[in-house]
Amino acid sequence: MKMIPGRGQSIIESILGFVQSNIVEGNLGKKEGARFLPVITAIFITVLGMNVTGIVPGINLTGTSVIGLPLVLALVAYVTFIYAGVKKSGGGFFKSALFPSGVPAALYVIVTPIEFLSTFILRPVTLALRLLMNMIAGHMLLVLCFSATQFFFFSAGGFFALFGVGTLAFGFIFTIFEILVAVLQAYVFAFLTAAYIQLALAEDH
Repeated sequence: MKMIPGRGQSIIESILGFVQSNIVEGNLGKKEGARFLPVITAIFITVLGMNVTGIVPGINLTGTSVIGLPLVLALVAYVTFIYAGVKKSGGGFFKSALFPSGVPAALYVIVTPIEFLSTFILRPVTLALRLLMNMIAGHMLLVLCFSATQFFFFSAGGFFALFGVGTLAFGFIFTIFEILVAVLQAYVFAFLTAAYIQLALAEDH
């Protein structure tokens, strides 16, 4: 790293600063945030990088539109969340998560299964599916627009070329929209990871 950063270093520092101030420290504070900054930053950059591949000419396939990568990222977030809770409270983490304080004992028959499902099952599943479905939807829109453009320009021809102009314009609009979605989904994934870690570190889960 240089004292006077070049373009590449400036980009890296900007991304790191954004994640640190807007995602990590906003949820975890400076002390706890410093511990989890590397993994959350890695998640953010990975999601962003794999999202953007969908609009790169010659690739045109979003890495996160294939179920494997969202599952791996969700697993990393899940393991980090469990680690944070166990590190902070030991076995009491699971007890407080499954048996919330202030609930009448008779209601634990209903509350505990719901807490187990929502905390330990639905969190990683929804993380993976939210990212996957958003990126699949954007990818399909781009495929539809540019496939229609190719058809109208090169197969239908004649008067139908006018429709091709319209689908091409929509393709460029959706491409810009897809860039925004790529950044937003990276932010949401990293933010929720930080929020789950914060819940695990809280005294009362």
